[in-house]
Amino acid sequence: MAKEKQKTINIKNRKAEHDYFLTDKYTAGIVLTGTEIKSIRLGKASLVDTYCLIINGEVWVKNMNIAPYFYGTYNNHAARRDRKLLLNRREIHRLEQATKHPGYTIVPTLLFIDENGRAKLDIYLAQGKHDYDKRETLKEKEDRRDIDRQFKHSY
Repeated sequence: MAKEKQKTINIKNRKAEHDYFLTDKYTAGIVLTGTEIKSIRLGKASLVDTYCLIINGEVWVKNMNIAPYFYGTYNNHAARRDRKLLLNRREIHRLEQATKHPGYTIVPTLLFIDENGRAKLDIYLAQGKHDYDKRETLKEKEDRRDIDRQFKHSY
């Protein structure tokens, strides 16, 4: 029997592109419990105010909200617990060296389910933006939208 096509789960952190210059991208697995993956498959997760830390050579995602599973019993998980990310040693070392520089941090941008049914998290090495950089980004975005709008109306 063929596997049913599942709807794609893409939970984004839209504020990350606004607040940071995103430089290096890494895709990491997440250590989850059974009820957490079920909630993610239902789309009940949020990356708002989420960040990553390196503690004792391990990368941890902090403040990620995964809503408790509706059908979960006493085994249900805590919504905002710290979750371990799975990266290889070389990637962790690169991130650790880069975050020692002032202004750099690790920001999660996308939570998704891969083709094997595993939850993955796209994280970026990011540098914080100043207010004037944020205004410039907004202006560029608005200009692109105006150009697209004019292009559509010309047909």
